[in-house]
Amino acid sequence: MRLLLVEDDNHVATALSAVLARHGFDVTHARSGEEALQALVPEGAGFGVVLLDLGLPDQDGYEVCSKIRKRTGIPVIMVTARSDVRSRIHGLNLGADDYVVKPYDTGELLARIHAVSRRIAHEDPAADGGTALLLGPVRIELPTRQVTVDGSVVQLTRKEFDLLALLAQRPGVVFRREQIISEVWRTSWEGTGRTLEVHVASLRAKLRMPALIETVRGVGYRLVAPAA
Repeated sequence: MRLLLVEDDNHVATALSAVLARHGFDVTHARSGEEALQALVPEGAGFGVVLLDLGLPDQDGYEVCSKIRKRTGIPVIMVTARSDVRSRIHGLNLGADDYVVKPYDTGELLARIHAVSRRIAHEDPAADGGTALLLGPVRIELPTRQVTVDGSVVQLTRKEFDLLALLAQRPGVVFRREQIISEVWRTSWEGTGRTLEVHVASLRAKLRMPALIETVRGVGYRLVAPAA
């Protein structure tokens, strides 16, 4: 996912960008409101989420949020030290999708990013490529969470389906282990690595397609789309 980080503090932006990159995000850093608005031209410029600091050097973040909302439906998460209830209400009324107060826990911020992304995808089926993903003989029905191979239903657990759907939305793209754990299990990598390996092995067995999910040594996994 492409993410626009609007933050005038370079030290904060550098540290946060590194964390986001480790979780699979392609981060663009804007240091001012005007730079952020230019980055979103045309039609959102392909960004999936905007992380918006309110204390910007050229204009107030609330004003930037209002301008973004008039141009595009991209999810906006306000990230700010303003913790009072009135500020939160004002931000949400201007069209922000969420509001995170500094200092924040990185895991919580990642969870909120994924939450607003899922919500937008659920509201707009086109956001995740439609209602079904077709990969050769494999059909993944997103609304009903049903998977079939050559027309036969394959029974998957909730996490197995979430894992398969995540990889299938971007065939050929390598997903880092940390990113998969964050998006599917909503937690950090520590202690969950073995769980991921078990679920990958289970998917390969249930789908009877061991080559469908490829292990990229030292990095993560990718889905290799089979021939139709």
